[in-house]
Amino acid sequence: MSSLQIESGWKKVLDSEVEKPYFLEIKKFLKSEIKSGKQVFPLPNDIFSALNLCPWDKVKVVILGQDPYHSSENIDEKISPHAHGLSFSIPKLNKKIPPSLQNIYKELKTDLSKENFQIPNHGNLKKWADQGVLMLNATLTVQAGMANSHSDIGWQNFTDYIIQAVSEYHENIVFILWGKFAQGKSKFIDPKKHLIIQSPHPSPFSAYSGFFGSKCFSKTNNYLDSKGIKPINWSDL
Repeated sequence: MSSLQIESGWKKVLDSEVEKPYFLEIKKFLKSEIKSGKQVFPLPNDIFSALNLCPWDKVKVVILGQDPYHSSENIDEKISPHAHGLSFSIPKLNKKIPPSLQNIYKELKTDLSKENFQIPNHGNLKKWADQGVLMLNATLTVQAGMANSHSDIGWQNFTDYIIQAVSEYHENIVFILWGKFAQGKSKFIDPKKHLIIQSPHPSPFSAYSGFFGSKCFSKTNNYLDSKGIKPINWSDL
């Protein structure tokens, strides 16, 4: 994070924000953690992948997560983090698809039954980002093996600003808020300009309380289509 490498559209929106004291403290903290030998996920080049893979002027949908995956796998004798900068997504090489993502796939299969959605054998959602889905975690880093370990270092100031900016400067965005934490961010979104879809979290602890059957993916596409915006091809993974 010695220099902020993000997509040019986002950079214009965030230029003043990244000079604020709290953001400089985030950079200082992460540099210190890494220097001390602690593993931080995702890897530095992936921290801003949500922004880099979904350019500012291409955003159609926002899927808000809470915290990056703190787990990893040993692939070819190298540590491969599950977190790679996109909420709920994991790198294609990683095989242990997290339970929440498994449930997202199950809901997709039901919701998109007419499209004959086939559950993939990987967990990489990058192709959604390519279509305009901003998969943003509220906290952008985590210490390996310690969930929510960076939740209080200032990241939420930054990502709250991103949510507000998308709401203010865009129109007809679909915000998908799964679970109480994500739903708490609805205060930053103008419901007169955008569609807010809320449901329980896809975690195994809550998926059967209303996530399954929520049809958030078809609702998203119906809304986009009604606004003359090309829907998301959720099957393209």
